[in-house]
Amino acid sequence: MTQMTGGELLLKCLKAEGVSTIFGLLDGSHNSFLTKLQAYDMRFVSARHEAAAAHMAEAWARIRGEPGVVIGGIGPGAANMVSGIATAYAEGSPVIAITGQRRRTIIDPDRGGAFQVLDLVDFYRPVTKFAAGLRDWRRLPELLRKAYRMATSGRPGPVYIEIPEDLLRGTGDDADAPIYAPDTYRVGRLGPGDPALLAKAAALLAGSKRPLLHAGSGVTWASAAPAFNALGEHLGAVMTTTLAARGVVPEDHPQYIHILNQDALAAARGEADVVLVVGARLGELDAWGKPPLWGQAEGATLIHVDADPASIGLNRPVDVGIVGDAQAALAALLVQVQAQTAPRPLHDGFAVYGRATAQLQAQLAQALRPGRQGINSGQMVKAVREFFSRDSIMVQDGGNTSLWCASYHPIYGPRSYLYTAKFGHLGTGLPYAIGAKLAAPERPVYLISGDGAIGFNIQELETARRHGAPIIVIVAVDEGWGMERSSQMMAQMPAFVETELSPGIRYDQIAAAFGCHGEMVTSLDGLQPALARAAAADRPTLIQVMVDPEINMAPPGLLEFGSLVYRATD
Repeated sequence: MTQMTGGELLLKCLKAEGVSTIFGLLDGSHNSFLTKLQAYDMRFVSARHEAAAAHMAEAWARIRGEPGVVIGGIGPGAANMVSGIATAYAEGSPVIAITGQRRRTIIDPDRGGAFQVLDLVDFYRPVTKFAAGLRDWRRLPELLRKAYRMATSGRPGPVYIEIPEDLLRGTGDDADAPIYAPDTYRVGRLGPGDPALLAKAAALLAGSKRPLLHAGSGVTWASAAPAFNALGEHLGAVMTTTLAARGVVPEDHPQYIHILNQDALAAARGEADVVLVVGARLGELDAWGKPPLWGQAEGATLIHVDADPASIGLNRPVDVGIVGDAQAALAALLVQVQAQTAPRPLHDGFAVYGRATAQLQAQLAQALRPGRQGINSGQMVKAVREFFSRDSIMVQDGGNTSLWCASYHPIYGPRSYLYTAKFGHLGTGLPYAIGAKLAAPERPVYLISGDGAIGFNIQELETARRHGAPIIVIVAVDEGWGMERSSQMMAQMPAFVETELSPGIRYDQIAAAFGCHGEMVTSLDGLQPALARAAAADRPTLIQVMVDPEINMAPPGLLEFGSLVYRATD
């Protein structure tokens, strides 16, 4: 039996879960565990803002495939952190969010007039899968066990635990708070699903003439990309992904159709006879799985595999619904399909899809005209893609900047792409990049952002410098809110309203002031040499690229992206 503080008990619980890194922002109530970090061989990464810390934790989770941990302070610190947790909730990322709270004698019940008191459990409940407040020191391991179960089961997501300061600082006997190994209290992975349903699905796929396989982020979480590709290749099937699941299929794969390739997608979906959806809910950016963006695919046989039973048939009825782990289910389907049909060549519909793809590529090439007032944003993105290796981690942020990236920056592997595809939360890019680099220090990590988006969390460059995260940040500077310019232009407003940012801002010099390497690029031929110097630097780098404001207002994917949201039936 050992006496320990609640802070040390928290570390002991997290250590049992395999946690090595905690993100957060320092708070006086944290001292009881901060003083024990070295004893538990754990690292605390203190950001400059609590929301950024939560984004870092989410990036850690998405790159490593395990829950990230973020700890915020009481009152305003906890309030700051909530937008980062809301983003993780929208994206379906497992984050263990913990904050302090004032003493139990003040909050239960609220005495009124207390300093920095907020009903945090109710505050976090709408954006978490589970939210609870600790009220007994001995129950901390129990609450964390439930938090991990909830964060990792079904569709992943964040959870929240509030720990009052008197419990963090108070002491107790560790024998009164037993800690269990993860494999003794929660299921690691689901199995493949109902054998009869798997057999039915395999027979449908084997008998299909024009199958289509559609992957969501559940394929990434299950590390099921190899099995997904193997099944698609054996069937000669069209393979597509959600925006969030880019990289599950290498985007130069001959059977892949890009999410913005609307003509090819409509043709493929319209004539598919069997559609296999894995780890996706067919949400708004998938046009709810309905016409017109899915053609007449509602008449096709739909097989839906997901670890979360609540996601199956959520937005479109299914013919076969399988609750199971994506990797296990796809492996089982592959074995059965291989036993029933030989590997298939690509059917003649691919010639039609290829012509649509060629037309799109021709349009994209035409959009790369030289800028008059700066670099063409598409040329910038292409040059960045050409510089980095296929296995690098690319992070994107911003409005129109993200659309230029979608068109000109292919993704070649899972866990190589970070973006708030379901929430579109500006400012995630820099903290995502830092979290990704700390999670995978051996991989190059770079961010492509706009100057509007980088302003949300530019202070985190200091965090990257302090924690030795040599990320490369490329900022497309058009001195304005590019997507809002596009929106106001399409609305035929007589003049732009508040879309302009101050001219002459030197983001590269801001980076240098934070101790990072900074460069400014005004011509395309200067970009790759700047990237080479950045890659050779021993610290974070920000490269400011002056892009043409007029060209930047019209990224090739702008109307296509709008159609994903607005053309689908409600």
